[in-house]
Amino acid sequence: MSLQPIIRTIAQTLLAIVLSLSVCVTPRAQQPAASAASVPSIPSTGFPGLDQYRASRISIYTDDFGQLARYREADAALAPPAAGGKRVVFVGDSITDYWKLPDYFPGKPYINRGVDGQTTPEMLVRFRQDVIALHPKVVVVLAGTNDIAGVTGRTPNDDIEANYASMAELARAHGIRMVFASVLPVHNYTHDAEESFALRPRDRILALNQWLKDYCAKNGLVYLDYFSALVDERGMLKRALADDGVHPTDAGYKIMASLAQKAIENAIQKARVGNGGR
Repeated sequence: MSLQPIIRTIAQTLLAIVLSLSVCVTPRAQQPAASAASVPSIPSTGFPGLDQYRASRISIYTDDFGQLARYREADAALAPPAAGGKRVVFVGDSITDYWKLPDYFPGKPYINRGVDGQTTPEMLVRFRQDVIALHPKVVVVLAGTNDIAGVTGRTPNDDIEANYASMAELARAHGIRMVFASVLPVHNYTHDAEESFALRPRDRILALNQWLKDYCAKNGLVYLDYFSALVDERGMLKRALADDGVHPTDAGYKIMASLAQKAIENAIQKARVGNGGR
């Protein structure tokens, strides 16, 4: 009996198996490349620095938009305010985040709840956890510069103003006095400051500050005017007060601290008047 037919049959069968496996394996091998190509990207803003920064924050935008995790444990561990105490919470972006409050307000029960890179919608998400739940007497909000810059997408002033109003209404509903700080001026006196300056048109800053000032006047809130104290004769942030055109130096924070303390005292005084002097 010849073995050739048997061998030929086995060979043909093995060839068919190999070919079927290659057909099955090829799409699987190509799958990672297809998946990688389908990963969504952040739309370009036309500003390389901002594009890179936004891309670095994709996980924040998708997994913890308000960055509630940043202060969750610290908030839970914080003791209730002392009876008759004057706890103040500072809410904001990197300008607040980088501000070492104990160095500028020694002995004061002031709590920093700034988060680098945040915009007003992100602050609104965490307002209950990082402000209301801490039972402060006053909250100081410094926000808006990153909204103008488009850090979380293009945001018209109307939307920023709506977020300001929502924070004010939440604070009022919980008996917390609101201090709204003006958006700070910016400068382009250094190379590092050029993109940040271009992203923050002066007319938008001025318009937001005017809205804040009017809103505070109409609603019995305190307007904290940092802008006027920090701006130079060219309408920009004084060179000596910021190296990168946005974030204050120690000298800038000292000016801000003095103004903030007066605004806090004003807010507390208004609360006393409203409560019949109590």
